[in-house]
Amino acid sequence: MKPAIYLVIDIMLIRSKAPLRLGLAGGGSDVSPYSDIYGGAILNATIAMYAYATIEPTSNGKVVLNALDTGERCEMPATSELKIDGTLDLIKGIYNRVVKDYVHKPLSFELSTYVDAPPGSGLGSSSTLVIAILGAFTEWLKLPLGDYDLAQLAYQIERMDMNMSGGKQDQYAATFGGVNFMEFYANDKVIVNPLRIKDQVLQELAVNLVLYYTEKSRLSSQIIEAQRQNVMNNNSNSVEAMHKIKEQAVLMKEALLKGELQTIGEILDFGWQNKKKMAQGITNQWIDDVYNAAIRAGATGGKVSGAGGGGFMFFYCPGLTRYKVIKTLEQFGGQVKRYEFTKHGLKTWVI
Repeated sequence: MKPAIYLVIDIMLIRSKAPLRLGLAGGGSDVSPYSDIYGGAILNATIAMYAYATIEPTSNGKVVLNALDTGERCEMPATSELKIDGTLDLIKGIYNRVVKDYVHKPLSFELSTYVDAPPGSGLGSSSTLVIAILGAFTEWLKLPLGDYDLAQLAYQIERMDMNMSGGKQDQYAATFGGVNFMEFYANDKVIVNPLRIKDQVLQELAVNLVLYYTEKSRLSSQIIEAQRQNVMNNNSNSVEAMHKIKEQAVLMKEALLKGELQTIGEILDFGWQNKKKMAQGITNQWIDDVYNAAIRAGATGGKVSGAGGGGFMFFYCPGLTRYKVIKTLEQFGGQVKRYEFTKHGLKTWVI
């Protein structure tokens, strides 16, 4: 009796991951029109929390999208342009742009995604997911995209194609990774300056920065739109606050490069006091209560991550004060998240 012969088919998977980020200083100065008129400056650092994407090419003429973290799923015929209908629209927008600009024909595949932080967390989750997905497409289709090209394309998809409010820092942080001082100018000019921070400084910074998830949702788009309107209306208090925020980014850069960690809390507090003046909705009574309680427990400064209004907060806690601060935060609910800084940006591979 002849042994059975089985047909073995290798299934190719294209994977990618891109890191989320902490916006340490300058947040908001990367938002147009402020950055176009005055120039913006941001200092951010990526952390070991990620957005993941996996593409499995198929030959069944279908596009299947799975958002494993939110439980959303949709399946449709592979066409040159997917209909924007309220379900996973951002992912559809990425597909539409890739097909339009590069491959010029429908693609058949299944795409699965997962993000370690929920939307609206203030860690740049939406933009980081776009980078992860674009990275997977780039790996699969061999698209001619360098780091700057990839980040700029992600920005265009979000802000122009999908009309989503926001700044420019998240796409570049996710792509480049590490600790970066970023400059933003008119005509979408961006310069990413990687900072060579001593390892012991970065380790101490990670120990002293307590990352706290408020579990309070917020619509960052509303806050960002209010900020934009303040600039367009030349609201002097708001614009002056943004100037101070940009100054904060320079102060933070100098402190980290010199290893002057004793000043980090003060610099964070300087930024937070000015950030609250940029637009309504950045803070509220509950956030103020949390912030003040952390300061009383030993933190020397902190801020809400991202646009504000909720999501993640972080506090600089020198010495051993982190433990008392963490205990204090417990009374407000939410949860303290463990994290590490990562020096790597977008990673893609094939199996």
